[in-house]
Amino acid sequence: MKKLQSQIIPLLYGQWLNLVALFDSQKAARIAFDIFCTIRKGRVLPGQKDFLDSAKFSVETIEEHHIQTYKWPGKKDTVLLLHGWESNTHRWRNLINKLRAQDYEILAFDAPAHGYSTGEMLHVPLYAQSLRHVLDKFQPKRVVAHSMGGMTVLYEHYRNPKSSVEKIVTIGSPCEFEGFMHHYQGLFKFNNRVWKAMDKRLKIWFDYHFHEFSSARFVKNNMINGLLFHDKNDKQVAYTESVKVHENWKGSQLILTEGLGHSMHQEGVNDQIISFLGP
Repeated sequence: MKKLQSQIIPLLYGQWLNLVALFDSQKAARIAFDIFCTIRKGRVLPGQKDFLDSAKFSVETIEEHHIQTYKWPGKKDTVLLLHGWESNTHRWRNLINKLRAQDYEILAFDAPAHGYSTGEMLHVPLYAQSLRHVLDKFQPKRVVAHSMGGMTVLYEHYRNPKSSVEKIVTIGSPCEFEGFMHHYQGLFKFNNRVWKAMDKRLKIWFDYHFHEFSSARFVKNNMINGLLFHDKNDKQVAYTESVKVHENWKGSQLILTEGLGHSMHQEGVNDQIISFLGP
């Protein structure tokens, strides 16, 4: 029954968007983006609470959001960790243990609408706004980012290339925003009038059309070192997304795996991250 509902409800929303677009296409675009950006999971679960609470650091006020940061002290350079869509800082627990063993200082934060941070919606430019604040205030030299977090750090570095960051690691990260929009349209079955209105709104909103919001574009002039991980069996984000980024990022290395999935918490992956983060 739940599976049937999960299939029918998006179709009903799609038909509603088509109807709204007949009278006001930009209103339909606003509604469609609100639905797309609304977060449904990622708050702190009971089993995650002790781990996160023990490392709570500051609460940063960024525009209307209160962003929870976490810190694990160490003597080596600061490593900043960015989680992905509908997740939170707890996803890094395995890597954090390894980084602590190497005496790195570790910094992380919950994106808006995730973990302990406030809000109901998230998109890459909003995530990047929080990232910029954290980069400016804490000056980390290394960033490790999963999924949407990876797209966010590449976008932010493109916009502000002069920062403290010297190395970036991305894990299972997307490249083309347009691909997500095609998936969204396929799920909701809204028509091209809605699609075009959304594309126009994105251009007005952030000065990008769908096809222009691309990590491959963002890294073309990226001069720092990068390490890209992606699993060939990733069911959330196709591994070819990281291939595109690697092809356009001169300072990057690409590691493709098989059978590790999207999250990639495995010890071997974390060991390679630790090795890359070193001098």
